Amino acid sequence: MGIDGHGRQEPPLEGDERVTLLGFLDYQRATFAWKCSNLTDEQLRVSLPPSPMTLGGMMKHLALVEDGWFTEVVGEQPTPEQWAGVDREADRDWEWHTAADDSGEELRAVWEASVERSRQVMDAENDLASVHPARRERMSVRWVLTHMIEEYARHNGHADLIRESIDGQTGE
Repeated sequence: MGIDGHGRQEPPLEGDERVTLLGFLDYQRATFAWKCSNLTDEQLRVSLPPSPMTLGGMMKHLALVEDGWFTEVVGEQPTPEQWAGVDREADRDWEWHTAADDSGEELRAVWEASVERSRQVMDAENDLASVHPARRERMSVRWVLTHMIEEYARHNGHADLIRESIDGQTGE
């Protein structure tokens, strides 16, 4: 497959499980990047009532989720510094609430850095069946990849609606 009209590498039609899962995850990431592209700081703060969800909040949330699953669980590394001091007990939706204080440039940099860390972890992880401790349970790398595809696909649906409400841009 090739590059589509929005600059996204289409997932492979053939390949092993690893190539297929990573291809679909990267496609979902590219879809999200496209939905957030060419928007001002103010546009990244737009919500579509009744939900308070914003594209900026979604970007910060997905950065946190990338680091949680790939850096901490699969990579078994400490929480990246930007998230280490966050009191999630005090505010379970901290990333959503604080994104309005960040510029689009800051949000994009945080998300892109988290995605890059995730890619580096996956470059070093060859066994999709390998199991890692997560919370009180253990998760396979296969499960993490599938969950992240689901996480992005779900939020890309939200992003479609918010982006359309901002400037009328639509598309898969």
